[in-house]
Amino acid sequence: MILYETFGRSGLDRADRAILVALARDGRMSVTDLAAEIGLSKSPTQARLRRLEKVGIIQGYRALLDPIALGLDHVAFVEVRLEDTREAALSAFNAAVQGLPQIEQAHMIAGNFDYLLKVRCENMSSYREFLGKVISSLPHVAATSTYVAMEAVKEVMTISEA
Repeated sequence: MILYETFGRSGLDRADRAILVALARDGRMSVTDLAAEIGLSKSPTQARLRRLEKVGIIQGYRALLDPIALGLDHVAFVEVRLEDTREAALSAFNAAVQGLPQIEQAHMIAGNFDYLLKVRCENMSSYREFLGKVISSLPHVAATSTYVAMEAVKEVMTISEA
């Protein structure tokens, strides 16, 4: 795996971590400002940045949107049990959730159910409709259980320099 070969078992060095911390805080930071912040010159900073992008640690740059300001303040976590867990069924389910913007995250789980979905909608009514018309008709879905989030305490991934 390229990540292991590039960064070894110990992971990232101090400068790599500093780059990630700075960009996680401000992804629009110029390379010059980034270099000054992490204490390297522009060329080595740029080379490290390109390497982090090439190996896929930095997957892209995007705007962080406020879902509440967009009117999407209903979050539900949905346990999904499939009727069939052979590879073809799993692949069909995985492919089906990819194109659904209401599903922010989908994780295959080892436990009493098969998938945990994070679903974001406008309100309970729109979620109920999405559950009944879309989630329930996804390939191989046998049963679902919904847990409604009351408050997001932490949602952003962070990385430490240590």
